[in-house]
Amino acid sequence: MWQALGAHPWAYPMLEVVHVIGIGLLMGNLLLLEVRLWGLGAALPVRSLARLCLPLAVVGFLMAAASGLTMFATQAEELLANRAFTVKMLLLMLAAGNAAWFHGRGSLDRLDGTARGLMLLSTLIWILVVTCGRWIAYL
Repeated sequence: MWQALGAHPWAYPMLEVVHVIGIGLLMGNLLLLEVRLWGLGAALPVRSLARLCLPLAVVGFLMAAASGLTMFATQAEELLANRAFTVKMLLLMLAAGNAAWFHGRGSLDRLDGTARGLMLLSTLIWILVVTCGRWIAYL
């Protein structure tokens, strides 16, 4: 079944489209929140912005995760042997840990240097995740 999906003329490319849209939703909303934490748009209350951005970021993550898992199922053995894929998965775990630390310490209420550092780290991790995702096809 999964191999047939991978060979389908439009199903697999549509999974890639969903994956890219999910990544865009995730990163766009995280970046918007990050620039607010760094002081741009200071007139916008952080909590209100977070109430808008974070659910959209979660939707983006869920879109990317669901489409990514489906794409993985079409070529699991090949991907497990791919170093870029392995690094991407490790980075995703690091992103989850970073998000847990950010929210667990109440960073949205503190807005201190640690909160800013964790948001910056989050953005850097997600950029590396996307970079590794692109490199999968070339390694």
